[in-house]
Amino acid sequence: MHLENINAIVTGASMGLGKTIADAFLMAGANVFLCARSEAQLLETQAELAAKHPQRKVLAQTCDVSSENDVKALFSEAFQEFEQVHSLVLNAGVYGPMGSLEMVDLDEWRRAMDINLYGVLLPCRVAIPHFKASGRGKIVILSGGGATNPLPNISAYATSKAAVVRLMETLSLELKDFHIDINAIAPGALATRMMDEVLSAGPEKVGQEFFQKNIQWKKDGGTPMELAANLAVFLSGIESDGITGKLISAQWDPWESLHHYLEDLKNTDVYTLRRITPKDRGMTWDPKAGL
Repeated sequence: MHLENINAIVTGASMGLGKTIADAFLMAGANVFLCARSEAQLLETQAELAAKHPQRKVLAQTCDVSSENDVKALFSEAFQEFEQVHSLVLNAGVYGPMGSLEMVDLDEWRRAMDINLYGVLLPCRVAIPHFKASGRGKIVILSGGGATNPLPNISAYATSKAAVVRLMETLSLELKDFHIDINAIAPGALATRMMDEVLSAGPEKVGQEFFQKNIQWKKDGGTPMELAANLAVFLSGIESDGITGKLISAQWDPWESLHHYLEDLKNTDVYTLRRITPKDRGMTWDPKAGL
């Protein structure tokens, strides 16, 4: 997988998965523009990656992706430095408040939606006109288990991640005639600060089952972050051209060979969120039962 002469913006890139994605892009030949809210950590990561990849451009700017002004300033600087941006990786995200819906702080719940949902919407609004003018573009969104499964006691995260996937699917149809591919990644259970937040919250807030899962994931080391990072590289390269509107698991799906099944991907609803009917589960219900 090669990204020579590709310029990418990576949000939430100061640590964890975002940092790993930026590193993978640089190793593949891309230049990267990093953003995050914490300036100290962001600049430390920029310096580390720049030293590791001296032949690449590694730029950085603080940005709250839920702020329209911050996002516009970020892209303005990126366009000055790169002239053209080819890939946008939207990794910034938070769990938000943990606990039963009626007990969590409503402002924290809204804040999680701002970061997880508007932190995708706002960068897309700025990037899409640029990609249209360029004649192509790649958008990669980091989703997660909250998009495909209910997460009791972490409702803001689950709701926002499901919304992000439906936004991605919707935009894929809006952009299908512009050679702009947009996809989402389910990275798996990562041993990052978010896992530590679950463990710190305790079973009383997140539920015993989810708490025990995180203990086991932490013990096992979690899903390697390199899987999601390499998938982001694939979805930003020419091999993935035409793959769009899909939620792809870095851990479980055969994404390295997806370009061989482009027609199947275009003409079916695989790797999408859809309503399940009784017929889909082999059940035949009498519509007149009880009448």
